[in-house]
Amino acid sequence: MNQTRTEVVADGPVIIGGGLAGLSCAIELSPARCIVLSAGAISTGTSTGWAQGGVAAAVGPDDSPADHTADTLAAGAGLCDESVVRAITEAGPEAIEWLAAQGTRWDRNPDGSLKLGLEGAHGRRRIVHAGGDGTGAELLRTVVDKARTCESVSLWDHSPATRIVTEDGRVAGVEVSTPAGPVLLRTPAVVLSTGGVGGLYRHTTNPLSSRGQGLALAFRAGAVLRDVEMVQFHPTALDVAIDPMPLVSEAVRGEGAIIVNERGEWVLANPLSARDVVSRAEWAQLQAGHRVFLDARTSPGERFAELFPSINATALTAGLDPTRDLLPVRPAAHYHMGGVLVDLAGRTTVPGLYAAGEVASTGLHGANRLASNSLLEAVVCGRWVAQRLKAELGTDASVPDVAGRHWADEKWHPEEPVIDHLRGIVSTWVGVLRDAEGLQQALEDLLPYVANDTGLVGYLVARAALARTESRGAHTRTDFAGQVEARHTLLSLADLPELAEREAVPA
Repeated sequence: MNQTRTEVVADGPVIIGGGLAGLSCAIELSPARCIVLSAGAISTGTSTGWAQGGVAAAVGPDDSPADHTADTLAAGAGLCDESVVRAITEAGPEAIEWLAAQGTRWDRNPDGSLKLGLEGAHGRRRIVHAGGDGTGAELLRTVVDKARTCESVSLWDHSPATRIVTEDGRVAGVEVSTPAGPVLLRTPAVVLSTGGVGGLYRHTTNPLSSRGQGLALAFRAGAVLRDVEMVQFHPTALDVAIDPMPLVSEAVRGEGAIIVNERGEWVLANPLSARDVVSRAEWAQLQAGHRVFLDARTSPGERFAELFPSINATALTAGLDPTRDLLPVRPAAHYHMGGVLVDLAGRTTVPGLYAAGEVASTGLHGANRLASNSLLEAVVCGRWVAQRLKAELGTDASVPDVAGRHWADEKWHPEEPVIDHLRGIVSTWVGVLRDAEGLQQALEDLLPYVANDTGLVGYLVARAALARTESRGAHTRTDFAGQVEARHTLLSLADLPELAEREAVPA
């Protein structure tokens, strides 16, 4: 690989991440030019493509954004920003229409109306699906296909960002590692849309590459992170020795499936409780030596394959028939409610740096994300960032010809020799249940590795978890079972001198 760094002036924004948030932003930016960086191949490796549940939106005749807001606030356990929740839920119906206009093939009833599913902690059927349990794959196909038709969008495959360059306190560019060698893209605006942190954990439903790289980039650039201790564990990951773990959508429980142990005893009375409640109940069973199963044999029973074709195929591959067999499940890291602190325009605390999607902390999710609000936030906020950038930068930005280079056929993967060790540390001490002793141990074990993005992000999650001396939403401290006054946990490089001393910024 050529190691001579090429410097390119990109007059338009650089978007880091090719999932739903990033590509929605790129499409909305058109005709203004932009570059989209993908650590892997565009159309693969993003959490978007793995999402099963759907998009939550108040489009049913018995529903309203106000009802959607109320359910979101209840799930968020006191940490949501109500004005943000209201704004995003009100934008939901239009987001469904916009996606349809881009080519999304929503599941519909014979009369043409949208089919609506029910998921945990929702008071109404408001989950809009595509392809049954294949919503994420359909949405990713939609935005990838659309972005490829936009002459204004340059897609860079296998090109992870390695550092955000700042000058005089604002964004001046981004360093990129490409198969052709390192590139410095000079740009006044960078949009982070890198997804979450599930790959930090040994049990996760996310792509293993989702290890908080966007958080590391933002943190090292000086941005403030908020509530990064809030990691949501999905209670029904299929426990069949596959890494990452296949997800069994919450919608299966919406169709009547229950959660039992090996004795057939119900693990909790309401299988559609909020995810943190279900995960803790399962964790207690596992710690007591039991196994946990999803029982879908009666409901949805024979309709399982029709309603959930992808999950059914995965189960059959693992030797399980959902109409006859109990499905072994366990909690697995699934979604990150915390992230880079942003406003509704996606602006971080660093001028010129924006964030959208799971990497951002907008205030929508609070301490516990309501099911299917993630894809909603990604498309709504991705477009809002684009609209803000258009207002600030105009629509005449141009990208030199070099920016249009594609490396879709190249295969390049950075070596990560310590990742498995770091995943073990985070999984052991910063999981579903936490305490001060374990979190201190995690910090001690992770500190030598903070020059590595995974080590740094694991350290930050543990540091924030230690600072939150209460149990709230997805964050459970066994040594602080109750709640105190609702507050946010804020972290920045300026507040953590031990990281600066360790030279957390790689050379």
